[in-house]
Amino acid sequence: MDDATPTDPGLVGPSQRIEGILAGFAPQLGRDAVAYGNHVRRVFGLVRAQGPQLTADDLEQTAIAAVFHDLGVWTHHTFDYLEPSIALAAGYLDAEGLAAWGPRVHTMILEHHKLRPYRGDPVVEWFRRADLCDLSFGLRRSGIPRAAYRDLAAAFPSAGFHRRIAQLATTRAITHPLRPAPMMRW
Repeated sequence: MDDATPTDPGLVGPSQRIEGILAGFAPQLGRDAVAYGNHVRRVFGLVRAQGPQLTADDLEQTAIAAVFHDLGVWTHHTFDYLEPSIALAAGYLDAEGLAAWGPRVHTMILEHHKLRPYRGDPVVEWFRRADLCDLSFGLRRSGIPRAAYRDLAAAFPSAGFHRRIAQLATTRAITHPLRPAPMMRW
């Protein structure tokens, strides 16, 4: 099989919710719009790869969390972005009449850089694993099939996302040496 051909077309299928929200933030994302958008799409697909039994609401909540989870980096120009990202997601949920989804979306964003597994909601843990898998170029898969990452990376290439995150992390480490990674949680 050609490596560029997804083995599961459902993993790379479009999400209208993701595309709609990303389009609204294109000006803030600027030259990083494709890179960040592809990261969002890969994370969403990697959650789907772990939870084939996800409900329609689970998928929509995951799509929203995926778009907003790192967005504060670009909208608030900070590497201490969890709270701004959570606030953006809460504003979106309120505007869409989906405030009831707030606690789960909040938790998915807040815990996505947790160093240890998240206990409780499996979708939150799948989201955490998906983000780590993508940030590590598929090296830290935590049970995510290698083919899922490979297929998603082929469909949605990095487009400079990993390089941009490395730049931002380096700048943060230089300017805040005592707190270089404020988004990390135990």
